[in-house]
Amino acid sequence: MMTSTPLDLPDRPSLKTLGPGRPKDMKKHAAILNAAKRLFAQDSFADVSMDRIAAEAGVSKLTIYSHFGDKETLFAAAVSAQCQEMLPDNLFHIRQQGTLREQLKMIACAFFSMICAEQTVNVHRIMLGHGNIDMTLKHIFWKAGAERTHRIFTKFLQAWIDTGALDIADVDCASKQFFTLIKGELHMRIICGLCNDPSPEEVEAHLDAAVDFFLRAYTPRMPAVTAADAPR
Repeated sequence: MMTSTPLDLPDRPSLKTLGPGRPKDMKKHAAILNAAKRLFAQDSFADVSMDRIAAEAGVSKLTIYSHFGDKETLFAAAVSAQCQEMLPDNLFHIRQQGTLREQLKMIACAFFSMICAEQTVNVHRIMLGHGNIDMTLKHIFWKAGAERTHRIFTKFLQAWIDTGALDIADVDCASKQFFTLIKGELHMRIICGLCNDPSPEEVEAHLDAAVDFFLRAYTPRMPAVTAADAPR
């Protein structure tokens, strides 16, 4: 999930750039997003019509277009909202209380919970299914989810590097390594349907091992003491 580079797609219009008119009804906006998240997790993109989303959200199809412009923009917004809910920006603020390890563990727990949530697993499986979705939409999914997470985590790592707590030459690579470690074999087993409900103890042990491995790789090393440096 963190190993390829998406195409340079044009930015999707934000809520503020969809045109003139009255301020948007944020309750309807939230209802549309929630309906989209549920339906896109159940069926392929092509099978989820704007009519179905409108019926699920209890709004008109015109209201959906007023808020999001088109189905692709709504899909990207649904993915982004899911990530923001389960992996919020404030997890990556290093001024929060806690050690570096404690913060990495919190991020690891939130990320693993997100990628193992039923909705996320269903979307992942749909993405992998042959013919379910075209490449443009796969890149939209990537930019709204994995790329956002990677971008914000690199800033988190750089902030800790600036304090001297981490020694990382390639922050981009380290960020990808971290999330690959967090997913590990356990996530692949879940995606394959071989481990639908891992025990809390199994998840805890997996995440502790991944975080400790990452810290062993990037914690600054004390210079080795030679015979000439030894006290006399």
